[in-house]
Amino acid sequence: PIHRQSKLHMTKKEVLEKIKGSIEYAHHFFEIIEFSPEDATRTERTFLVQAIETAITAGASVINIPDTVGYTNPAEFADLFTYLRKNIPLFDEVTFSVHCHDDLGMAVANSLASIENGATRIEGTINGIGERAGNAALEEIAAALYVRKDYYHATDNINLKDTQATSEMISRYSKMPLPKNKAVVGNNAFAHETGIHQDGMLKNPQTYEILRPETVGGKST
Repeated sequence: PIHRQSKLHMTKKEVLEKIKGSIEYAHHFFEIIEFSPEDATRTERTFLVQAIETAITAGASVINIPDTVGYTNPAEFADLFTYLRKNIPLFDEVTFSVHCHDDLGMAVANSLASIENGATRIEGTINGIGERAGNAALEEIAAALYVRKDYYHATDNINLKDTQATSEMISRYSKMPLPKNKAVVGNNAFAHETGIHQDGMLKNPQTYEILRPETVGGKST
């Protein structure tokens, strides 16, 4: 409501008309149209459904659900996707994507929750760079899907062996150093300090760690 009333100065009806007209116009030039309703996670659910259905009818084949200000949490996001699947008849006929921000540190968790509940595409960035606190870190999502394939049952075409090199390149060009304790790609990600953990690694290295440094192109420490 804040966006509609204070920024756009539009009624719900005007918003729906704009969605329809914009997507129909875009379809004259592009085959694949993605519709992304800003601040979807804080939008009234009934109106969000109306907006999405309007977009699909107008020709959108990708529907992106953004958590624009990093406000939601995994339980709420999962519930939202359950609601959308129940109330949008064409849910499985289009691609549902998500775009999560990390203002409260839950962008990766929210993205994974969406995968569990119907999303088939994740928008994010390497190292989680992005506006304000950043976006969902793709390397963390990819590692989670690999390590916990038994849980998520989701596949992708990401080559994890290029992860470390890609991460370091992005860090270098963006001039944003990686914290040493950064998940998956930080220098300390595979460094074990406690004696009991080191003991376990030495005794059973193959089964003690599912995601090994070599998998993501890193080095053992």
